[in-house]
Formats: sequence, C-alpha cells, structure tokens
Amino acid sequence: MVDDAQELELSPDAEDEGEAYRLNKKAVASILYAVEIDDAAKLTELMEPLHAADIADLLEQISAFERTKLIRLYDREFDGEILSELDELIREEVVAILTPEVLSDAVRDMDSDDVVDLIEDLEDAQAETILGALEDADRVAVEQALTYPEYSAGRLMQREVVMAPEHWTVGEAIDHLRATPEEDLPDQFYHIVMVDPRLHPVGNVTLGKLMRSKRATPMRDILEDTFQVIPALRDEGDVAYAFNQYHLISAPVVDDEGRLIGVITIDDAMSVLDEEHEEDILRLAGVGEGSLSDRVIETTKQRLPWLAVNLVTAIAASMVISQFEAAIAQIVALAVLMPIVASMGGNAGTQSLTVAVRAIATRDLTGSNVWRVIRRECLVGLVNGLIFAIIMGIVGILWFGSPALGYVIATAMVINMVVAGLAGTGIPILLERFGVDPALASGAFVTTVTDVVGFFAFLGLAAAVLL
Repeated sequence: MVDDAQELELSPDAEDEGEAYRLNKKAVASILYAVEIDDAAKLTELMEPLHAADIADLLEQISAFERTKLIRLYDREFDGEILSELDELIREEVVAILTPEVLSDAVRDMDSDDVVDLIEDLEDAQAETILGALEDADRVAVEQALTYPEYSAGRLMQREVVMAPEHWTVGEAIDHLRATPEEDLPDQFYHIVMVDPRLHPVGNVTLGKLMRSKRATPMRDILEDTFQVIPALRDEGDVAYAFNQYHLISAPVVDDEGRLIGVITIDDAMSVLDEEHEEDILRLAGVGEGSLSDRVIETTKQRLPWLAVNLVTAIAASMVISQFEAAIAQIVALAVLMPIVASMGGNAGTQSLTVAVRAIATRDLTGSNVWRVIRRECLVGLVNGLIFAIIMGIVGILWFGSPALGYVIATAMVINMVVAGLAGTGIPILLERFGVDPALASGAFVTTVTDVVGFFAFLGLAAAVLL
C-alpha cells in the first residue's frame, strides 16, 4: 500500500516508456484497497494528485462493481472534468450512479461545449437532470447549442467568448479583463476576438501580444496574421482539418449573419481529429466504432455485417478455385502454392489501401495528383512483385523440381501485386467519389479483387502451361 499520496503522481521519465504518464499498478491497488475498506478520507487523499483524465482511465479499467463503489465513496469530490474524459458508455453508467446533488455540482463547473458533449450521448431523463442543474443562462446556451446539427461546429463550440470592440487599445482590453468577474470568463482562453459594431469578428489578438504591447497600442495593430472564421453549420471534421492545416489555436464561430456566437479551441478540434483517425482505423478493420467498454451483444452486432461480407467474398474466391479442380487434382503443388499468391496480393493491397484512405481523410489525395499516386502504387507493386517473383520462382524450382511451376507462380505474383496496388488505391477513390466512406467499405472489395485475381492468374497460367 502506498502511504504517501504523492507517489501516485505520474512521471514522464518512467523507466519503461510504455508506462510513462500512466497509473502504475501500485497506485491502482492502493485506490482499490481504500475502496474495499470504505476509507473515504484515504481515497480522497490518493485521488487528489491525479488529473481528471487519469481518474477517467481508472474508472474505465476497473470492474462495474468497483466503479460503483468508488464513485459512491468519492461522492462530493467528483469533478465535472472527469465526465468529459470518460468513454461514452462508461459515462452513462457513471451519470446514473452519481447523486443529483453531486452531478449538479460537477456540471456547473464545466464549459458549455463540454456540457453539450456530455448531454448529447445521454438518455433524455439523464440529460434533463443535467440541464436542470445548470444556471438559467447556462441552460439556455446549452439548449441553443443542441439545436445545431450533430457533428457541426455549433455543437463543438463553447459559448464563453472573450471579445472586444475593434477600436479599443491594449490598455482598455486589459482593464476590461481585470474588471470582469472570474466566473464570466472561460477557464482557459488564448485569444481576444475583435468585433465590429455588428458583432462580426474581424481578427484575433493573442494574450502574449496583448501583454507585450504598450497600453496605448491600438488592438487592430497587433491582430494575428492567421485568422479563420468558422460557420456554425460547418462539419466538425472540416473544422478539425482547418485547425490542423492553418495551425490555429482558437477560432470564432459565427451564425448565418456572420455574428459571433462562440469559439472553438484547439483541444476540442484535436479531439475531433483523434476521433476521426480512430474511426478510420476501426472501419478499416471492419469493427465499426467499437470500444473496450462495449458489451458482447453490441460488439457482435458491429462486427457481424462485415464478417458476413467477408464470407461472401471468400465464397467468390472459392468459386474461382472450383473452376480449376481438374488442374489442382493433377498437380497437388498448386494447392500448396496458391494461398501464397493471394496472401501477398492481399497484404500489398492493404498497404496501398491504408495509404490511400489516410490521404483521402487528410485531403492530400486530390484530383490533381490522383493519377500520379495510382501510377506510383502500381509501380511499387510491380517492383515488389518482381522481387518476390524471383524468390518464389526459385522456391518453386527447388521445392517441386519444376522450372515451369516456378515460372507460373512468379508471373502470377507480379500480376497480383500490380493489381493490388491499383485496387488498393483506385477502390477507395471510386467509393469516395460515389459518396461511400472508403474506410468502411474498401477492405472487403480490395481483398476480393486480390484473391480472385491471384487465384485466377496462378491457376489459369498453371492450367495453360503445365497441363
């Protein structure tokens, strides 16, 4: 057991790099022991040094029974920031466990964008409980944000904005900030948004420039060079792309008339970017939007459709094989070698597919360079195909003592690797043009193409040359 709560603090200099910035086993054991013996004071002492994100990780890692007991024992110390860090399913469970009083205190300290993110994933009863805990002004702000489409900038923004008239000086802006009550300012902000008389944003001033400039300096003289205005209806994926592309720290959000209604900060934009990256990876593997906290039935439902698609593609490949039963019956070596051709093509196709899907997501693959990329992937497939063709040709000769068999598998290898490069790049591009998510559907099509072409090329050449 850890006697000193400070020992629970995370160290970036951990000896095992894989464990850096993570709760160590001793820390988790100490917390669970305090929960087991119902020692609320010790639990609070142990949890005090931990960041909200680490507490969220802890809650996600322990069992449902331990989680319930810990939350009830931790009680009034529960911070709203923990809720914003939790996985969606665990978050619903935690909200159901918290008492109305604790939940109310937790959400009152959250920024409006975090409250919106919390509410939109909850059941109506739970959402109403949280809305009822907010001050009237905060509740109106959250309800207005919820009127915007899901995954839009209006949902992502926070209503708390620091703005100033464009004619102000640095001194006037500083005096205004100092005179404003702390509760009326965001917990964290990076810019002051300058607005015209109609509340149209005209530029950003960073706090660094504000503090470095003399009081008499007009604010318009120290505006940031990079300034992007985000329409409230803009898709959050486009917002994340803009932040990444233009290296933004924050950006004002405007309504249909161009008036300032909120601001999006880099932490929220990067969260969207991370979610999109994770979503692409999961979809490439055909597992939807699953997480470790999903139940067995939910996970099964997510994976079953794509396993069924894979079954159909496997049957299609098997039908190709069935057309060459006579050749396989006469030359058993064909049955031994044909999976190699299909497997190499499948792996090469997956490599090209992953690069293409990522390039589409980051908008690096466009109409101006699409043919160059396709040509490059085909040439890569050709070069790799020739290298492995030589290797497999030698294997075919040494293993089965047949130069003709070596020639057949070498030729089939080259054909399938080139087709893999073409399919891995071309299929996601075509799907994207037809409005289908390439990350979700490309894998099954690419696998089918490489299997069918690989089997047909190898077995067809074998039937023509060896029989």
